[in-house]
Parts: sequence; structure tokens; C-alpha cells
Amino acid sequence: MNNRPIGFFDSGLGGLTCIPHLMKTLPEEKIIYFGDTARTPYGSKAVSTIKSFSIEIANFLVNQNVKMIVIACNTVSATSLEELKQKFPQIPIIGIIEPAAARIAALSDSNNIIGIIGTKVTIRSGIYEKLIKKINPEQNIFSNACPAFVPLIEEGIIDNDIMDLTIKYYLDDFIVNNNIDTLVLGCTHYPLIRKNIEKIYPDLIIIDPSEIVVSTIVEQLELRNLTADKPNYENIFYASDLSENFVNMIDKIFESSEVKVKFKSFDLEEFRMEGK
Repeated sequence: MNNRPIGFFDSGLGGLTCIPHLMKTLPEEKIIYFGDTARTPYGSKAVSTIKSFSIEIANFLVNQNVKMIVIACNTVSATSLEELKQKFPQIPIIGIIEPAAARIAALSDSNNIIGIIGTKVTIRSGIYEKLIKKINPEQNIFSNACPAFVPLIEEGIIDNDIMDLTIKYYLDDFIVNNNIDTLVLGCTHYPLIRKNIEKIYPDLIIIDPSEIVVSTIVEQLELRNLTADKPNYENIFYASDLSENFVNMIDKIFESSEVKVKFKSFDLEEFRMEGK
């Protein structure tokens, strides 16, 4: 048993979508979350920049004495997972893409036509296609980058016509022209617009990696004897820019939860020094 916290991080607030699923499955676990809201979005940045930011954040979480790091970001998982594992071999690090790809491959067959949506970097990497086809070589997969989704979600522009029109702009032709029947939300921000997508395309099967990754977290905690044995309901949410949108999104995601949260923010230069 181990009552140290689990560290989660994302380029912004999208990774928060993983937390309720974990809390429901393992309510005794404590969370330390870091959202790099000052430097979001990552999805259009150079891979070298993403790796540099990710190492800074992982350093910070290790210094917070976390027992595991979960990369709650598809872009970071696609570009930096192996490098982070090599740099921090003393701690288990889980990316969000591999568990999702394995589940998709298990649930689908050549009759399904899968659409992957994500950031430019995630889509360009081809990581979902590679991992899914490693298991199901004949699987039909199409991918589409949707770069405007993350900035809109970070600004809280979700439940309105602007978001719905943006969804239709990216997905109408993509879904129709490729006969997509299964859509993978290849960015942890995207579950926040899942209801919009379901409203516009009610016949789609939606797959959410933010939910799927929890089973891998549980498996690794049990395998390494790291599960917590006493509840600690004060979770800490760090942000490099503790904006009103970040706080509002936490309130929205956890509105039905009794879990206590504490917010912390700091200057990026101090963060870099602390993370070294």
C-alpha cells in the first residue's frame, strides 16, 4: 500500500477529464494535477518544445513525491512518453494513447471505420494508427487534426453555436466522405465537447481515451503494490496560469463530487527552477 499522490499533467485543462473516472474507480487515491495553462496549446508547437515542457513538469511532479505519473495529454504521449520513461526510470509513467489503442483494436474489426481526431502533432505522429494496426492490420482508420478545438475549450466556449459550427467545419466532410462509424477523441480536451458531437452526429460510436486509461492505472498500481489504503480527499490542482476559466472548468467537472480541491499557481521561471 502507498498513500502518496498520483501525478497527472496536461498542456491545459483537458486532462481534468481523466480525474472523475479515476475517483469513481479508486476514491481513496489522492491527485496532484498540473495544467500548463500559460503555454497551452501544445498541439501546434515543435516536438522539441513539447519535450522540454514535459520534462520540466515531470521533474516538478517527481519533486512533489508522486508515486506515478499519468500523461493526461495525447500530444505529450505521442511525442515524449519514451523520453520521459528513460529520464525518470524510478517512477511508473503511463501515457494515454497505448491503452486506448489496445481497447479500440479489441472492440473493432474490419467492418468498422474509425476516425481519429486530435491536435496537429498527435495526428501527424500517426501513433494511433500504428498501435491499432499492430493488433488489427486490416483496420480502416482515418485521421483529422482539429486545431481550433483546444483554444475554444480553454476559453470556455463550449455550449454555444460557435463550438457547434467549428465541430461541423472539421467533422462534416470527414465523417461523410470516409463513412466513419467510430470516432476516437484523441485529445483529453475533447470529452468536454462530447455532448456537442453526440448531438450533431447521434449515430457515431464515441471512444474516450480519458476513461480507458483508468484501467491501466489501476492495473499498474495493483501490480506495483501502490494502491492507497486510506482516503485523502484534498487534491491539489496546479496551473502555470491560474485563470478564471481553469477554476470554472474544475468546478464544472467536479460539481457533483465531495472531493476537496486546492488550487496553486506560480511564476513559470520559479517553476522551472523548482523542477530542476
